Amino acid sequence: MTHTKMKQHPSLYLQVCLQNEELRLPLHTSIALFLLSYCDCKSFKVYLVFTKPPGMNSLKGQIPESLDVSCIQLGDAPLLVRSCRLPAVLDETGMLCRAGLAVVLRHIIKKTLEAEPSRNDVLALLGFKKTCLKACAEVSPWTRLCEIGIPSAVEEHLRNPQHLQLPASILALEHRLAEPVKVHNDDKIRRQKLKEQRQNQKTEAAEGGANPDCASELGRSPQLELRQALAKLSMNSVPSAATRESSEIRKVKTTDLPPLEHVFAEGLYFTLTDVVLLPCIYQYLRSLTAHAAGALHQLPHLLRWYATVQEVPGLLRAAEACGMDLSIPHFPKSSLPAAPAGDEAASSAEREEGQDATTQPPFVGGPRPTVTKLEENGIQAVFAPHPCPTWTLPWDALPEAINPTEAGKMSNIRAVRKRQQLNNLVAMVTELARPGYTVVDFCSGTGHVGIVLAHTLPDCQVILIENKEESLVRAQSRSAELGLENIGFIQANLDNFTGTFHVGVALHACGVATDMVMEHCVQAGAAFVISPCCYGFIQNAIKFTFPKSKRFRETLTHKEHMILCRFADQTAVQLPDERRLIGKKCMGLVDLDRSWGAEAYGYSVRVMTMEPESCSPKNNMLVGKPVEESDQRVDADQLGAPVNN
Repeated sequence: MTHTKMKQHPSLYLQVCLQNEELRLPLHTSIALFLLSYCDCKSFKVYLVFTKPPGMNSLKGQIPESLDVSCIQLGDAPLLVRSCRLPAVLDETGMLCRAGLAVVLRHIIKKTLEAEPSRNDVLALLGFKKTCLKACAEVSPWTRLCEIGIPSAVEEHLRNPQHLQLPASILALEHRLAEPVKVHNDDKIRRQKLKEQRQNQKTEAAEGGANPDCASELGRSPQLELRQALAKLSMNSVPSAATRESSEIRKVKTTDLPPLEHVFAEGLYFTLTDVVLLPCIYQYLRSLTAHAAGALHQLPHLLRWYATVQEVPGLLRAAEACGMDLSIPHFPKSSLPAAPAGDEAASSAEREEGQDATTQPPFVGGPRPTVTKLEENGIQAVFAPHPCPTWTLPWDALPEAINPTEAGKMSNIRAVRKRQQLNNLVAMVTELARPGYTVVDFCSGTGHVGIVLAHTLPDCQVILIENKEESLVRAQSRSAELGLENIGFIQANLDNFTGTFHVGVALHACGVATDMVMEHCVQAGAAFVISPCCYGFIQNAIKFTFPKSKRFRETLTHKEHMILCRFADQTAVQLPDERRLIGKKCMGLVDLDRSWGAEAYGYSVRVMTMEPESCSPKNNMLVGKPVEESDQRVDADQLGAPVNN
């Protein structure tokens, strides 16, 4: 993947789509533009990406005039950008692409702070411990709801505004906003709230009673919480002087303190989540007001959030620059009804957030009954022989930057084991790869696998995909030191990578990450070499459930399969031999189920053990490739019989 040495500004690529013969901005694009406007960020060259030549007149007023914006055809975008879902950012080198809404938004915040370190209001968007929307959508129900669920539901509503049923994701947000919130150091804030409540009661009593409407509104509006939140956003904010509450307030039990109400989406403070939600809710309320205003009565907490968020300094300015008129629907605050019934809202939230209402109780007992049940049905763990158990890379002849000891700053013992693991994966990829192939290193970390592959296979293009920015930047630095030009880097969730490739590889992909990589490879028709890890973290996901294969599903319940996964993690060297052997057998059975699941899609899969076995407690390796049509099995229902390779 050749690249220019000339430095350039980072480029932000945003999608523009055609609907009913009119150009419009998808919600993910509107969200990115809104954040740029709120942050007043000018660190990017912005490209609007079209699938056909555009006419820009219809978008006038929706794009802040302060931005440097150009139009580009999708086919003219750089390869890494074309390989990802938009929005995407390409860095100055042209070799590192950040893709997906949450990843791109967090990067916009980072670039804003690099240019203006004093922007406390922008820093606050990242939330407590700077983790707001950091967890990827594949594993975080909250990120999935905000990044995917609500924007998708609103987009669907805008396509069919006559459909009056409220989306489950909107109801999930309404339910979340109705819950009390818990924040760091909330005991102190709750005591302040109790103090203010008692002072208000004394004032009302002295004045002979308060106006009922005013009292109702006062009870509904979280005034103290809002003041705390807005103070945190001040660019000149300083820690408030410590004050000691009266003994009367200090003696109140924590359980008797008033709860804190939701002010913003994450709880008490304005964060990136609110930035994501505002353009979505703006579009949704605007459409709902026009087509089904009566439904607004079902969203009292959402409406209150929508009104409150407009008090954030700079927000109305940013909205106006993006053509958003945030006028509140005609809905008197004092007459807001109660939230939807708890059961309905809670069930909607559980459905949207992927929570399993039938979560099994903690596991009790060992794996032997489950293993015996499988054996009675003719299912046993079978490991294919390693085709090249003594193959090794010429480590002494490789550049120092490739050696795990140098690159990973790890101990000599760990480095030896890491080299052995790399020997296994590189040997299998070398067997599968051909000149001109694209090889993708999923969950690449700091690039131990991908960088070795790029150096060993100079005629192949290698792409490293990792969600953690720090790891990927480190991998890019190592690659630059080696002068590799057939390599690219993508910071993204797996679902945001859409490029074509021929071989997928992953070393110690934790839990369902192994299954996500396998699914990605099967969808692309690509071969795969995967070393699974952390079997105990396996759980049902949006796109697949366990067991995965027909034969295992006919034999085991989900709970029984989870027992296998739990004990598959018990392979540590310090455990007794018998226990480790049981763990290895459970690993083999879980991966056998995975391999049969892939075979149902026309794959030939080998489950084998890395050599030497001591290179890792998690030493299984799944090697699969699509079989030619003439070699495919005729009857898919026969899948599941153990195969001795």
